[in-house]
Amino acid sequence: MKLLYEKSRPGRRASSLPRPEVPAAEVPEELRRASPPRLPEISEPELVRHFTALADRTFGVDTGFYPLGSCTMKHNPRVNERVVNLPGFRDLHPLQEEDASQGGLELMWRLQEILAEIVGLPSVSLQPAAGSQGELTGLLLMRAYFADRGEGDQRREIVIPDTAHGTNPASVTMAGYKLVDVKTDPRGNVDVDDLRGKVGPQTAGLMLTNPSTLGLFDEGIEEITRIFHEAGALMYYDGANLNAICGISRPGDFGFDIVHFNLHKTFSQPHGGGGPGGGPIAVRERLEPYLPVPAVVREGEAFRLDYERPKTIGKVRGFCGPFGVFVRSYAYIRSYGPALREMSEVAVLNANYLLARLKDTYEAPFDRLCMHEFVLSGRKLKREHGVTTLDVAKRLMDYGFHPPTIYFPLIVPEALMIEPTETEAKETLDAFADAMLAIARDAAGQPELLKEAPHVRPVKRLDEVRAAKQPVVRYRFEQHEVPQGAGEARQLEAQKGA
Repeated sequence: MKLLYEKSRPGRRASSLPRPEVPAAEVPEELRRASPPRLPEISEPELVRHFTALADRTFGVDTGFYPLGSCTMKHNPRVNERVVNLPGFRDLHPLQEEDASQGGLELMWRLQEILAEIVGLPSVSLQPAAGSQGELTGLLLMRAYFADRGEGDQRREIVIPDTAHGTNPASVTMAGYKLVDVKTDPRGNVDVDDLRGKVGPQTAGLMLTNPSTLGLFDEGIEEITRIFHEAGALMYYDGANLNAICGISRPGDFGFDIVHFNLHKTFSQPHGGGGPGGGPIAVRERLEPYLPVPAVVREGEAFRLDYERPKTIGKVRGFCGPFGVFVRSYAYIRSYGPALREMSEVAVLNANYLLARLKDTYEAPFDRLCMHEFVLSGRKLKREHGVTTLDVAKRLMDYGFHPPTIYFPLIVPEALMIEPTETEAKETLDAFADAMLAIARDAAGQPELLKEAPHVRPVKRLDEVRAAKQPVVRYRFEQHEVPQGAGEARQLEAQKGA
């Protein structure tokens, strides 16, 4: 498929704009281009066909099964889109006066109340834009809390397990803390013996995903909570895997002091390609004074934005947060009502069904029931047939499935992390399991079939090393050349952790 630049012909236009009746603004000399930008010149029919062809090639949750572990790629109900496009929501301006935005403020307040109940903590801020920003916000709340108690200089360490999402250590560093790593025990839990020696008066808190990225609920969570609280430290819950426990158990009841949500994952928001997302944060009473401003509060039958919070950490993003995400999530939660736990129950059921079908062929590193996702290892295929997890993932594309997360968590060699979500039918799960079993048989009989996959997709196997070492990030028109060979053998296996 040709690029727009390659289809460009001088003088062609996809649109024409009327000439303004006012003089053009003068651009300061130091900001002026030496020559006009060379943009594609193409007619409207060609432009529409180009992007339609790209759309036809795009894979998403609306076109097929998307079992990307720890990403919760569930179906996004269309009723949510109808609700978010109601004029009162769609046309609401972030600077609109409070009297004229009572409906939007009420929805935000009600969403806060629902989220507080789901996790068992009393106070919520909707402001963080995504889970990663929710993490950073939670850590900044820790800093403010300990600084207010005169312990800011003393408590400089955050403990995270070796199964943590990659954003956890990044957030710890951005918040100015020192990272302390704790190991996983043979059952897939946090190694409590390793943990005890790493928690003390220097510890600010723990960041933990429960269920973990192994898809396992930590059996020692009560002891872990006791260790940290007795040391005066706080417990932070990474809500990336909240889809497993909604309506069943609450992080606040486990002893967590701070929780962030991933609204775009747990409560259904189209979030492929980088967004949009929502990362609200819930906290215990003693942390509430430090939450970002403005806070959405209710006074009688009216709602307003409260900026008068003397101990607040301030704003963490513009305005009040991603409002469209709030509307979709509110609609999704209200569609379940008191039966919200069914969402998590079916997610757990689907994951355990797939695990039962696959664990005898693909090695299961932990012999336990899983929660909403599970991790398999392809090391047996690699050891016996020279076929890697990357080969399995590429071959899955030929069957019309998006590959699961691979090579993560890092503690599982040749890892495949699979999350089916609650919105998939048994027939879809069976088709995926059949494909995985067929791939395992092909690994034994026709390993080259996997090593050269995918075969039927528009883009075949890519040379990832060359793409990293010789990136082509702009079109150079007459000087544009396609690189011919990198001078190195093509690498077909991703590095661990890639």
